[in-house]
Amino acid sequence: MNNIFDKSGNYTAYLVLVLTTLFWSGNFIAGKFASSFGIPPFSLNFYRWLIAGLILLPLTYKEILDFKSEIFKNLGFFLILGISSITIFNSIVYYSLNYTQVINGVLLISTIPVWIIVVSTLLKVEKSNIFQVIGVSLSLLGVVFIITKADLNLIKNLDFNKGDLSMVVAMFSWAIYSAFLKKQKFKISQFALLEIIIIIGLIFLTPVFLFELNQGRVVEPNTSFFMILTYVVIFPSLLAYFFYIKGISIIGANRSGAFLHLMPIFGAIMALVIFNEKFMYYHFLGAICIIAGITLSNRKIKNKNA
Repeated sequence: MNNIFDKSGNYTAYLVLVLTTLFWSGNFIAGKFASSFGIPPFSLNFYRWLIAGLILLPLTYKEILDFKSEIFKNLGFFLILGISSITIFNSIVYYSLNYTQVINGVLLISTIPVWIIVVSTLLKVEKSNIFQVIGVSLSLLGVVFIITKADLNLIKNLDFNKGDLSMVVAMFSWAIYSAFLKKQKFKISQFALLEIIIIIGLIFLTPVFLFELNQGRVVEPNTSFFMILTYVVIFPSLLAYFFYIKGISIIGANRSGAFLHLMPIFGAIMALVIFNEKFMYYHFLGAICIIAGITLSNRKIKNKNA
């Protein structure tokens, strides 16, 4: 079995990336539960990463201290990673789920692979081709179908769901994180890198958390909160982030990002079963465009490896 997973590293990457998408899909379910129990989104995100960071600290602080000169030398790079992933992306996902369905959220997030290609191209991390340009256009059309619910009146009146609109910000934030993660390599373990990202993300998340507290939105320490917090700390935080970083280190940002289109499958199934959400016709139209866009976007990968 070990020989199978060690062969070129690809099978290991596929396994950890599938688990990553499963755990992150569950994060949307946890976020929706949090909104139904009145758990403030920024507080949930703050406690999630505070605990995850404290768990990792004893395992990583020595390596981080040895790496401190490299951290300060590339501080701008680490700031982008921490702010785009911990501070912005995760906070906005929890915030958005107060106003939109899980199905909407996971479908919008599933377009991230093509936006990773856009950002990677702009940063000259990886090149793109005509298939990827068409793929981006189709995925964008899919996003439009979902946000507008295929209703022209919403476009005319600019009456969009703010949860859907904020989720768009989240998907671009994650695309930036993924592209920058691939752009530069350091001789540091995945756990130490994650701890650095968490620390920086928490620094910029703290003012938002304090503002939420000042607005009177305080977490009630009950069973529901602790159950949700336990899941989001262990699975979508520690395990999924480590797996995602590992996958990118093996097969690259573009190919790793393609696995995110499994999220609408996992997420939609869980949302239909748990929350009895409805899969509407505009979801279908959006999903078709997104799937077509992702398929075309991956033509580069297939041609390159042929």
